[in-house]
Amino acid sequence: MLSWSKLLNESRRKDKHEKKIVELEGTKGTRTEIERDFDRILFSTPTRRLADKTQVFPMDPSDSIRTRLTHSLEVSNIARGIGTALSFEYAEKVFGENHEELNVKRKVPALLAAIGLVHDLGNPPFGHQGELAMSGWFKQHQKSLIEWSEKKRDATIGIPEMVHEDFLGFDGNPQTFRLLTRLQILNDDFGLNLTYGTLAALVKYPCMADSYKRYGYKKFGVFESERDVANDVWEETGLREGVRHPLTYIMEACDDIAYAVIDAEDTVKKGYASFYDLMEYLKHRQEGVNDAILGEVIRKAEKKNKEYRKEDLSSSELSEISMQMFRVYAIYHLVEEVTKEFVKVSDSIMRMDVEPGYELVKCSGASVLCKALKDFDFKYAFRNKGVLKLELVGNNYIDSAMDMLWSAISDQDSPFSRYAYHKISENYRRVFKSSTKQDLYRSCQLLCDSLSGMTDSYLVDFHDELRPLFDGFSH
Repeated sequence: MLSWSKLLNESRRKDKHEKKIVELEGTKGTRTEIERDFDRILFSTPTRRLADKTQVFPMDPSDSIRTRLTHSLEVSNIARGIGTALSFEYAEKVFGENHEELNVKRKVPALLAAIGLVHDLGNPPFGHQGELAMSGWFKQHQKSLIEWSEKKRDATIGIPEMVHEDFLGFDGNPQTFRLLTRLQILNDDFGLNLTYGTLAALVKYPCMADSYKRYGYKKFGVFESERDVANDVWEETGLREGVRHPLTYIMEACDDIAYAVIDAEDTVKKGYASFYDLMEYLKHRQEGVNDAILGEVIRKAEKKNKEYRKEDLSSSELSEISMQMFRVYAIYHLVEEVTKEFVKVSDSIMRMDVEPGYELVKCSGASVLCKALKDFDFKYAFRNKGVLKLELVGNNYIDSAMDMLWSAISDQDSPFSRYAYHKISENYRRVFKSSTKQDLYRSCQLLCDSLSGMTDSYLVDFHDELRPLFDGFSH
């Protein structure tokens, strides 16, 4: 049985392992430690980088189209709202009789806001296409990477090294955990030194590459290099590998809500579909299921659209304001149903008695609405030829940049490699050099750290500056 007193653990790894608490004079004030976590994340450099990372539409010139930062802020806001509802309206049901002593009204909304803001921090440039491009590069270069490793190491050492699954299946989720616990450093090895409760809750897939299938997850959420950190976090919060923090289910649901609804709004804003296309698509889905929530959202949105059509609005204004109201209605119902579902299933989650792969949205009363919106997004946005072309461009930039970065990491004796190597973040190089064993795994990890830390436009500039130098050096 899980315990909320341990799940909301506000102690920090640095305090535990250095056996001292260091507090800057005059900084603590009245905030809880988890509230301070949100502040640390908000003011960190990787958070600012999200402003120039793709959500759906790569490098869009319009300020009104969401970036990864605006998406994360919206997920954070939705999550905080659900946390507030749970803490004020369902406190005893969800958190037990000692909810006042636990201070859930302060801690839970802040923790959910923090993990909502941070959930995509490790994503590389060009979104999920960037993850696929990075994994593809490692798969394509496995043979040459292993040959390089064998030349560097003592031939008498046991079994040859292999390219680890951490890289063959590279994902932004474990990179987020690594970024927060290892890479975002000043002068120690504790990253942002977030509380145990926040660290536990932000791990969407609490397992490693060698175990995620066994636990029923579709991905892994911790790299092998952070296994010790994850085990420490799980021990301090009463969790274990394979068991999610209860609030992680809410963060996952808020991510689903945000990108299902808001990506549809951006799709219409881009002109890839209209408000009426969306209504027709949803009504067609409604004919087959007669879902109450889906029907209610359609009814409300069309009613508002009819009212707005009586006003003196241009077609673009009519479309935008109609989509805004659709967003309001859809998010309202999705949030209400997800909150009710969490309240209903919270006891089972605390008993660790939910099925592998359980998701709040899919089991809520708004599952049909969410699925219909995701399908609409896929058809009109993700499969749009303009988006596909830009994803291909991003893929080519990543592939080429990884060639150059690997040259810099694997051979630091050439003029090009020395120049390119020093363009890698000093933090990332310091972590790499601090390892007593700079083997194939660590070298591949430095490559991933370097690439995933770039923004979309920085990647393009980095590539365009170095490619002529690299080509000249190669020839």
